[in-house]
This record gives sequence, structure tokens and C-alpha cells, in this order.
Amino acid sequence: MKTTLYRLALLVMISFRANLSIAQEIKVMTYNIYHGEKNYDNGKSNLKDIARVINEYKPDFVAMQEVDSMTNRTAGFNGGVPKDLVAELAKMTGMHGFFGKAMEYSNGGYGEGLLSRHPSVSKVYHLPTPAGGEGRAMITVSSTLPNGKKIVFGGTHLCHEYEKNRVAQAEKIVETLLALNVPFILSGDFNITPDTKSYQIFTSKLQDAAVVYGEPALTFPFDKPSERLDYVFLSKGKTWKVTDVKVIKSDASDHMPVLVTLKLN
Repeated sequence: MKTTLYRLALLVMISFRANLSIAQEIKVMTYNIYHGEKNYDNGKSNLKDIARVINEYKPDFVAMQEVDSMTNRTAGFNGGVPKDLVAELAKMTGMHGFFGKAMEYSNGGYGEGLLSRHPSVSKVYHLPTPAGGEGRAMITVSSTLPNGKKIVFGGTHLCHEYEKNRVAQAEKIVETLLALNVPFILSGDFNITPDTKSYQIFTSKLQDAAVVYGEPALTFPFDKPSERLDYVFLSKGKTWKVTDVKVIKSDASDHMPVLVTLKLN
């Protein structure tokens, strides 16, 4: 009897360890949501359209840029009521929501938003702006996936005005993420193209998921795509396998969302 129980316990332990070693599929999305307003139909909220995309593709994590929190601007196209865009989208998608304020704006905040299907702990890093201009930030969440693996997912929006700022911000982000010593994903609207110094800073230490997958597509603007500004970068090593990259045809914003499907070994 004892031998049978011992064998059963051993089989359960082996099965548990085998399940932990199974590659975990993760879907991540980056989406510049244009402060919650329809870019091609100003004066109307785009939150239902944004939520519809998220609910259709069911990403595990979403990085959002151009996010307002309780600003007069959001009140202007929401019947005079200021909106916390992350909180609204969290309710509409059933996900955990996190806001990272980069600067004060319009009697509220402006910055980055993250949505996660997993319980997470967030942290906000303020980025350098040596040339001046708008405040910028990176927000991250630390999560433990169902297979027991720990990862960090981050979102950011680099300066749209000065290359000096983008270079300094890229250097700070890379330094910060590499110090974490865990697998990480970095998503956002980087306001860079592959021929820039800032892009080279990222790809010298990180992987561009769309390049790994092959044939990167343009993401901006929706009506006449001419640039790739929206990226998903991955920590280097044998940890990640990119199984799909999709630029989603949605006109809720001037940027199209990018959905990347990964496997974490």
C-alpha cells in the first residue's frame, strides 16, 4: 500500500514539473489610443472600439499610449464628465488596469496605460528629457504566468519632438530592463523608424519581434500607412519564440494596434 501511494505521489510530482516546463503562450498588444477620442471622427469617444478590438483578440497584456486620466479633454467628448481611460477599459475588458502618469495635463494626468489578465504589480519609471518637451514614462507590470514563469511587461511612448530625448530614453529603458534579470517584453509607440540611432540602441540589446517573425508591417497612420512606429521588443536569449505578428486594421485611432503571439520556454 505504501509503495502504491509513493508511486502515485511520484507520478503527480513528475506531471506537475512537466506542466511547468510546457511553453506558455502569451499574446501582447500595443495600442496608441489617441487619448480616447476617435482620430477620424473628432468629438466622439473611441473606447468602445478600442475595447472591441481587445475583446476580439484577447491579449494577455496591452500597452496603451496617449492615455488621459480625469482630464478636461476627456470630458469634452464624454458629456462633460472626465474619464479615467484605463479604469474604463479595464471594466470593459475584464482586465486589471494600471496607469503611469508621465505629466500633468488638462487638470488631470497623461501618460501610459497597461492592461493585464494576470494579477500584477506595477511600477512607473520617469524618462529623461534632456532637450525639454513633454514628460515621458515607462510603466511595467511584474506577473507570474500560469506555468509559474515570472515575466515583466512594459509599455512606453518616446518623445515625438527631439531625437536627443529619444536616444536618452532608449538608453534608460534598456538599462532598466536589463537590470531586472527576468524575461521581459517592451511595447509601445516609440516614434522611431529602423534607420534611427534610438532603434539601434534597442536592437543592440533586445529583439524586435516583428523582425524575428519576418516582414514587419507599417503601423501609422491608419488611412495611409507610411511608417512603422509601434513595436514589441523582447529580451534576448532562447526564452521567446515569436509565432505570430499582426497589425490590426482598426480606425479607432490614427495608430493601428499590433498583436504579437509568443511562447515562453
